[in-house]
This record gives sequence, C-alpha cells and structure tokens, in this order.
Amino acid sequence: MARILLGVSGGIAAYKALELIRLASAAGHSVRVIQTENSQRFVGAASFAGLTGAPVLTSEWERDPARGAFPDQPAPEHDPISHLELVRNADCFVIAPASANTIAKLASGAADNLLTSAALAAACPLIVAPAMNHQMWQNAATRANVELLAERGMTIVEPDVGSLASRNERGSGRLAQPAAILAVIEQSVPVGQRPWDGRKVLVTAGGTREPIDAVRFIGNRSSGRMGFALAEAAAARGADVTVIAANVDLPRHAKITYIEVENAAQLEQAAQSQFPSCDLLLMAAAVADFTAAKPIAGKLKKEGRGELELTLTATTDVLAELGAVRSEAQTLVGFAAEYGANALEVGRRKLSDKSLDLLVINDVSPADIGFESSSNEVTIVTASGDQHVPKADKASIANEILDAVDRYDLARAPMVPKGTH
Repeated sequence: MARILLGVSGGIAAYKALELIRLASAAGHSVRVIQTENSQRFVGAASFAGLTGAPVLTSEWERDPARGAFPDQPAPEHDPISHLELVRNADCFVIAPASANTIAKLASGAADNLLTSAALAAACPLIVAPAMNHQMWQNAATRANVELLAERGMTIVEPDVGSLASRNERGSGRLAQPAAILAVIEQSVPVGQRPWDGRKVLVTAGGTREPIDAVRFIGNRSSGRMGFALAEAAAARGADVTVIAANVDLPRHAKITYIEVENAAQLEQAAQSQFPSCDLLLMAAAVADFTAAKPIAGKLKKEGRGELELTLTATTDVLAELGAVRSEAQTLVGFAAEYGANALEVGRRKLSDKSLDLLVINDVSPADIGFESSSNEVTIVTASGDQHVPKADKASIANEILDAVDRYDLARAPMVPKGTH
C-alpha cells in the first residue's frame, strides 16, 4: 500500500479531496493531509482528520502530533521538521485541488506555506490536479505555469469539462474525478495488495433505449452516474471491473473495461456473456420493461397521421434471469427505482422474487435525487434487515453500498472466498 501525502489548496473543489481520501483509504492506502489556510474556508481540518485518522497540518510553525508519521507508521521519538519528514515518508505527493495561485507558486519555486515548502522538498512523485474557473485555466500565465511543471517532471491530471462553481457556468477547469486522480496515483507508485484484489465485478449502468423507428426511441432518465460511481469505487478497492454501459455520456476510467450497448436485448446478451465469470453483480442499469413490437426501419412521417398506435412487448427481466442461474458463491445486488410511499414494500418483494442478496432502493419522487442528479438517498435491503443511507453524492453512496456488500459477504455461512466461484 502507498503512503499518499495530499496537499489541499483553496477552492470550491476542496470538498472532492474528501472523496479522494475515502477511495484511497478503501483501497488500503495511508493518507496524510496538508491544507493551505484558504482551503480551510471551504473544508475544515476536522473533516480530513476524521477520514485519515491523522492530524492535518497547515503551518510550518505548528507541531505535528504524529511527528511526520503516516497512520500505518510508528511515530519517531524526536520531533522532526514537519514538511521534510512528511515528504520523506510519502510515496507520492498529490496536490488536489491545485488552485491557479498554488500552481503559480510551484512554478516560481516559492515556499511561503507548508504545502509549497513540502513540494520543494519532495523527492517522491509529485502529482498536480488543477481546479479553477475556465477563464483562469485558459489564461496564458496558467498554461505556461502548468507546462513548466510538466517539464520539471510533475504529473498533471488534466481537469474535466463540466459545470463550474459559478451558477449556470460550464467549461474546462473542473477538478478531475477522484477515482481518476487515484488511478494516476496508483500508476505512479507501487500499490501492493488491496482488499478486493482478485474479485471480478460486473456493473450495469445507464438506461436502455428501445427503437421506435430509425430516430425515435422509448427511454428513461437514467444517466449512469450511480453505476459508474460503483464501478470506480470497486476498481479503487482493487477489483477487476467490467461495466455494461447503456447510453452513458460520462468519462471512462482507464482501469475499467466497458461494453457499450443501446437496448435491452443487447444488455441482456452482454450480461449473459459476462455473468458466469463474475463474483459480484451490481445491476444498476435502468432496463426498459417494454420494447416496440415492430420497430420501423426508416423514419415515421407525421404527414397524414392523426394518431399513432404503438404496440409494446415485454422485455426479459435480466436480473431475475441471472438470479435463476447464479452460483452460491456469487453475490447479486439489484437496484430498484421506486416512486412514492410504497417504495420499500415493493422493493422488499423484489429481493426474494429475483434471488438477490442485496437490493438498493431509492424513491425517485423527490426532484433533487436519483435520475440525472449527482446525489442520491437509498435504503439497502437484505433478508436480515434494512440500512438507510441519507442523501449524499453518488460516489459516497457507492462506497456505502460496497461496504454493505463486504458486511454481507463476511456474514455468509459458509464464507465463500473471493474469486473461487
């Protein structure tokens, strides 16, 4: 496992550093955090300390209670110089988010705070993940500074394009996804054994589209965010992950295999092909219940049509089909998007009807969670009880679900080793 020194500079994206720590910790890595003073205006030190289990440092003048040791190390008997000892113990130093100001300081060789002093003293790989407004990211000074850092051997994790902090603003400069940053870290340093090494995970994500004609389809509002978050969280734990992606317009992870599908029949075929070799199935895709009985090869014309009658036929219940042929060693997790007061009652019936181990139920009636949202609120149902997971970002929800899988597998009798089905 790697010892990761994380530098957090000021910016709204500082909250994503918490998810990076969570993913890294779940993968077995040990993390220490250095914050700039400005970053604490966005996320307090207590949040980072709670996730890492280690003190957070801001100033070169404050004493480090851990004396430069990481959580997996014994503290030395003497009090070393904090920024020197931290980077000496670190396998890599990642700055995420790296603000335009911090990047400029790194490029100039400034050492006016603990973060920049540690960067100058670091002999380990240094990874910089910029995050800022797109105008600042595209500014010639920032571009020159980033190029200079790359020339000096630092690894730059390019920011994504998407929604920015300012309302209704979109562009480049959005911090890369925590899972993508972790993948870069793990490519830079030896990672050793991780908790899900050897486990093969199959995830379905997105929503199928059933053709009516060459241009129209029956679809749903699933974005695939939940499925992709599950896949990235499983990969961070060391699993060999395959995703069957149905019409998902999201970035792909370098360490995950993707199978692209469009409709329910294609998803069924891909799932049947991949399921026998998986240890864990996370069936997060929204698969259409009905498809057009006779899709038109060309395009339906509006002219001369007062009404259109469309005959639908039921699609295969892919999850129930897989549940009927599962082995005892496989773990099956279903997802049910229900609506309204009876969501849990309906979901619990599906648990037994489809031979599932866990069922994740979310009520999609609220407008601010579920489909097309970055947040979710779910209840994880097993035969032995329910676990409510309050509203959170989907990456956090994904880790809660995988933690529940770990608890379920641990409680199974007899215990079935991973990768032995």
